[in-house]
Amino acid sequence: MSHCPFCKKKIAMSKAFCSRSCKENYFQLIAIQVPKPFLKRIFVFCTPEQRDAEIENFASRHGWRLDLLRNKIAELAVDAGYTKEIKISS
Repeated sequence: MSHCPFCKKKIAMSKAFCSRSCKENYFQLIAIQVPKPFLKRIFVFCTPEQRDAEIENFASRHGWRLDLLRNKIAELAVDAGYTKEIKISS
């Protein structure tokens, strides 16, 4: 048995993803690039309310899904040391 790279469900060895939506989400998540200056600005200089507004603006400007962008930013924030754990807000 293999695992879906996006949602980690068990799938057959002959399949790469469990569903079409997982495939689309996986490749869109890879395509999302968040510049380090933007990351620093939203975590150092913005309040949580301003951070949410900036993230929504960034997502709409680039045409990315908001939930995927929030997940990517949460991962990058942990890697950069801005937060200690991943908090995904919906």
